[in-house]
Amino acid sequence: MRTIVYADGGCDPNPGPGGWGVVIQAPEGTVELCGGDPQSTNNRMELTAAIRALEHFPEGAAIEMRCDSQYVVKSVTEWIRGWKLKGWRTTTGPVKNVELMQRLDELAARRDVRWVWVKGHAGEAGNERADRLAAQGRRQALGLPPRPDIAPARMPAASPAPASPSSAPPAEPAPRGTSIPVDGALGLRLSRAAKQAGTTPQAYADEVLRLALDLGPEGLALLREAKARKAPAA
Repeated sequence: MRTIVYADGGCDPNPGPGGWGVVIQAPEGTVELCGGDPQSTNNRMELTAAIRALEHFPEGAAIEMRCDSQYVVKSVTEWIRGWKLKGWRTTTGPVKNVELMQRLDELAARRDVRWVWVKGHAGEAGNERADRLAAQGRRQALGLPPRPDIAPARMPAASPAPASPSSAPPAEPAPRGTSIPVDGALGLRLSRAAKQAGTTPQAYADEVLRLALDLGPEGLALLREAKARKAPAA
């Protein structure tokens, strides 16, 4: 049985602040994800939504991915094979958004995915919800507070089994992710740095945060001092 997944993304304006949303209709309950980028395009956000959805599943999972973007669906089902044979090039030049296309191809190849195009804004509940989550992601990218009426739903926790003297202590719950708002100027710097590094802003931010946590306050202070010493005199 395939798990039904809706993925959607977009920018307002395009290009401009963007967001992506995912609705996973899992047997245990609905899982919803969203995020954003302060400077992106419609196509990049659509691709990012599909990527984030697939990353949620283990290898071999059976999924029906429903997108209202023909760009995403046709890229995976029709165009990517030819692009790969040509070294990720089209007849007019390099494939656009190639790093996202390659990541999507890698994830899809390791899962059993059926790609389905659905008409956007046509009343299909999962698609409409994914669109609202994408709007929430745009708000996050702009550093705006989330709207409580469209906050992502969480997967319901399983009911604990009755305790018994021989029962092992319950495992600690898995940590939940944290959403950190970023102001517009910092978001633009992050987007530019990620582009130079050839990765997504989210992946770049994760790497920078890990490095900062590994260095700790003292290590960061030393780096700032070293940077100040190298700065040219005014």
